Amino acid sequence: MPILMIADERLANHRPPSGHPERPERLAAAIDGVNEAGFGDALLWREPTEAPTEALLRVHTNTHVTALDEHAGVDRVQIDGDTFMSSGSMQAARLAAGAGLDAVAALRAGEADSAFCLVRPPGHHATPQNAMGFCLFNNVAVTAQALTHAGARVAIIDVDAHHGNGTQDAFFDREDVLFISLHEYPQYPGSGALSEVGRADGYQRTINFPLPSLATGDVYLRAFDEVIEPALESFGADWILISAGFDAHREDPLTNLGLTSGDYAAMTARICSYAPAGRRIAFLEGGYDLHALGRSAAACVGAMLGEDAASTEPQSNGGPGNHVVDAHIERANL
Repeated sequence: MPILMIADERLANHRPPSGHPERPERLAAAIDGVNEAGFGDALLWREPTEAPTEALLRVHTNTHVTALDEHAGVDRVQIDGDTFMSSGSMQAARLAAGAGLDAVAALRAGEADSAFCLVRPPGHHATPQNAMGFCLFNNVAVTAQALTHAGARVAIIDVDAHHGNGTQDAFFDREDVLFISLHEYPQYPGSGALSEVGRADGYQRTINFPLPSLATGDVYLRAFDEVIEPALESFGADWILISAGFDAHREDPLTNLGLTSGDYAAMTARICSYAPAGRRIAFLEGGYDLHALGRSAAACVGAMLGEDAASTEPQSNGGPGNHVVDAHIERANL
């Protein structure tokens, strides 16, 4: 079965100011990286449709959606210190949020084993109430909410270097969504501590790995093998969604982690092994070095296909961070 690839040139019409790290060239870099890896007919390319307002309102407040709609077509709006909208941003944001919904429909129809939504603006910092951190709507949360609305149990694994605070906020008190984040700490937005474990019905449905700078792939894989896999088995997810941020790559200019594209391939292979075919979707989040972004996206797709991407680098090892995994293991044994 092919991998469904959802992308659209209209996503490049979201244009922050010149010099902004979340730039249209990111989209081209990811698409080029995947195409140059030579997967050919194994990829099924499709354009997304815009997320309907009803789907957005399952995650975001009416005030938030209405405020962004009011900026549609406006040449330049600054939402916060680093989040902007341009005349094409609202359409791009609705397309990015709709991509996962399209992926669910296609996977349910048996068209592919997995899907990768190569979309921008990214989404995991957008909270139910606010746009922030380059993000307007929370793309992965919109898809997760649609799935739970239909009765599914959903696990979200966020490997972006920045904590997915918006996704965590959306599901912090929910029993039917397991949110797992591996991220550099402290780093923007400052959330994602070990102590953030969910509340009420969502208690212990949030699992954070606040990793130190220079953490390497062996630490990530140990977290998967010793903590994440048992948590997923206990939770019983029907679907697994991946917030695939590639800014944990060692070449990224905004972060200080030590991963390679080979590490992204290994993590993606692990995640695919946890979910049944036709029930796994990745969403592009961060990644701001264009070459590293292209290589990492290709490695991720290659792992979904069960192949090695030609651009994959060796996996990294020897960095710090095992104490974070140890803390989770000690907590589980109490």
